[in-house]
Amino acid sequence: MKPFAVRQATLSDLEALIPLFDSYRRFYGKPSDPNAAKSFLRDRFEHGESVLFLAEQDNRTTGFVQLYPSFSSVSLARTFILNDLFVDAGFRRQGIAGRLIAAAVEYAASLGAVRLTLSTAVINTEAQGLYRTTGWTRDEQFYVYHLPIPAIELLSE
Repeated sequence: MKPFAVRQATLSDLEALIPLFDSYRRFYGKPSDPNAAKSFLRDRFEHGESVLFLAEQDNRTTGFVQLYPSFSSVSLARTFILNDLFVDAGFRRQGIAGRLIAAAVEYAASLGAVRLTLSTAVINTEAQGLYRTTGWTRDEQFYVYHLPIPAIELLSE
């Protein structure tokens, strides 16, 4: 197993992140669109809307995790949404995902966050196993609902 490093990404890492981010989206059934991936990531960097950590091995970006800041009104505290976690298929089972999660946890803790929240596809049992072994617990108290924005037009009619 070759050594790898995990560090916070900056805008200068954008080009290296695009192929991984595009692969992540394809994993979830979206068509490949490197230009849209670049634009989306660049906007997050430029507007300070997310924090990314990347894993590197042999001068190659092998994985990333992306956090979005949020807050809990009930807890009166900062939280983070771990929205994206991906490791290139050729580099899996080397502990990279676990180290990316650890970097996310350390970052959130350094800012006084009280928790990280994530969601994953029901069929993504491999990721679910990783989350369980790294200390995550599945929410048994709340359901998650989504309302697509076009649906709001229907509500106002």
